[in-house]
Amino acid sequence: MNLTVTKDAAEWYKNELDLTPPTSIRFLPRYGFGGHIPGFSIGISNENPVDMYHAFEVSEITFFVENEDAWYFEDGHFKVQFDEKRHEATFSFEETSEN
Repeated sequence: MNLTVTKDAAEWYKNELDLTPPTSIRFLPRYGFGGHIPGFSIGISNENPVDMYHAFEVSEITFFVENEDAWYFEDGHFKVQFDEKRHEATFSFEETSEN
C-alpha cells in the first residue's frame, strides 16, 4: 500500500474539522458507494492509531490506516487531494499489480 495526502488536502481537513495539530486522521472502509470495492466507500475518523498498517504525515497530521482495514487498501496507491472546484478533499485509488 502507498498513501499520499497533499498539503492542500491536509489544510482542508484542519479547517473543516477544526483540528489542532499534532493530530491523526484514520481512513477506513464503510458501507456505501463510490469506493474501489463495490458496496464500500471511504470514511474518516479523528482518532489515534492503535494497530497501524500504514501512515503518511503532512502538516502535523498523521493520516493512517489500521491493520484491520488493510484488506481495503492493500495492493494500491490511495491518494487524497484537494479539488479546487469542489472545495473539498477527494480520494483516488490506483491498483498496483505484482504480476
